[in-house]
Amino acid sequence: MLKGLLHRQEKLAIFWRRWKLQLLGVELHSSCWIDKQVKVALGVARDSPGKICLLPNVKLEQGVILEAWGGSITIKDNVFIGPYTVIYGHGGVTIGQDSLIAMHCRILSSNHTIPAQSEQIRSQPDILLPTTIGKDVWLGAGVTVLGGVTIGDGCVVGAGSVVTKDLPTYSIAIGVPAKVIKTRI
Repeated sequence: MLKGLLHRQEKLAIFWRRWKLQLLGVELHSSCWIDKQVKVALGVARDSPGKICLLPNVKLEQGVILEAWGGSITIKDNVFIGPYTVIYGHGGVTIGQDSLIAMHCRILSSNHTIPAQSEQIRSQPDILLPTTIGKDVWLGAGVTVLGGVTIGDGCVVGAGSVVTKDLPTYSIAIGVPAKVIKTRI
């Protein structure tokens, strides 16, 4: 009986978290699973509001941060986002269906301008760099994906890697910067 009560309480908590995200303007399917301490922000940039869209069966684990910063974040069907992953959507981020993003990953979609010495770095506008992660991709723990990168369908990226360039479909990449070491066959 206690187990059933705890299960109903957790279902109610997830419903409440989904409702709060919808109030903030996030588009999400009723099958999405939202854990505690998930933070979202749409933001506004260049007079345009941000957009976050979570398609069916997306699972956001504890501590995930999704900040569109006036850009967009689209997470397609059946994607798992591990604990404490951060996704910044300034320039647009798309994650394909059936992908697995492990804990503590960072996915970016912009970079800073590097000005002359006479100008402050902080005062420069962001360079918007759309980032695309294909379907059935696995990012290991602590992977960083920099702005402007496309990771092809079926790729595997090893833990702690930093992806600075596009990865072809079905490649396996590791390292800093990430280099393709073989292809899934």
